[in-house]
Amino acid sequence: MIQQDPGPQAAARGPRMVVLDGHVLNPGDNPWDAVAALGRLTVHERTAPGEVRARAAGAQVVMTNKTPLRAADIEALPELRLVAVLATGYDVVDVGAAAARGVTVCNVPGYGTPAVAQFVFALILECCHRVGDHGASVRAGRWASGPDWCYWLTPQVELAGRTMGVVGYGDIGSRVAGLAHAFGMEVLVHTPRPKPAPGWGPFAFVGLEELFSQSDVVSLHCPLTADNAGFVNDALLARMRPGAILVNTARGALVDEAALARALDRGALGAAALDVLGAEPPAAGHPLLERDNCILTPHMAWASQQARRRLMAQVAENIRAFLAGSPVNVVRG
Repeated sequence: MIQQDPGPQAAARGPRMVVLDGHVLNPGDNPWDAVAALGRLTVHERTAPGEVRARAAGAQVVMTNKTPLRAADIEALPELRLVAVLATGYDVVDVGAAAARGVTVCNVPGYGTPAVAQFVFALILECCHRVGDHGASVRAGRWASGPDWCYWLTPQVELAGRTMGVVGYGDIGSRVAGLAHAFGMEVLVHTPRPKPAPGWGPFAFVGLEELFSQSDVVSLHCPLTADNAGFVNDALLARMRPGAILVNTARGALVDEAALARALDRGALGAAALDVLGAEPPAAGHPLLERDNCILTPHMAWASQQARRRLMAQVAENIRAFLAGSPVNVVRG
């Protein structure tokens, strides 16, 4: 636990603020100073679900990244006025219960757009080239001992001329679509809300089933809701082209992971690359851990230092705006 003293004058007028899980946002390179200047701040690196109420007791502002704040927790915190989510996704907070109690919930949209979009293509390119596997084989001596001046362990796949399917067309989805275009790909997008098409092509808005059946790469960029949990299921995966790649950097629960394992085993798609899972970290024996055609990374697409610093600055601004009576980035269930 870290407590930061903002000084006697700020402490006298500032709210009590508690961070439930601050380690990943600031592992040592992203100070809390801008937030601490606004009141009396306590930072917990990690908080177990059973510790939430005790640690947040008496706080007017609670900050959380992935530690759930459920209805019973919110009801047990009578002094709570603001939940400042240290992320864009806010499904860890019972927003309806907060609204019923008059508690404002704010998130931080947009901070990770460049980092996540870049990471999406890091995953795609790893599926196409398996750079890590080839580098490991060189270190193991295969190149030095081989008879030829070059070799490759897996087919090398060009993206130009292929089709990219993007599910969700917010900040990140639109950035990913633009990068796909720069690689020479045709872009298909599914979004529930009509939006203007970009000034480049080939590009089309299509239905979800058409997107999955016509794309060589499908990348998920939609929020998790009660209506779309597990929507990437057996039926949708069966529509994918042989050799296609599924990428998920959004929310793990969008994908039925058992169905994905079955699809990978029967060759219904070529590869999957997931930065998120339904339960994080995964339990031993998770159906995707041992599959060579599935790349798993530890929910790190958002975590560039630049992105984390943008996030910290916006969290401070969210709290400052709330305290001034003009809250910004308010989310509603």
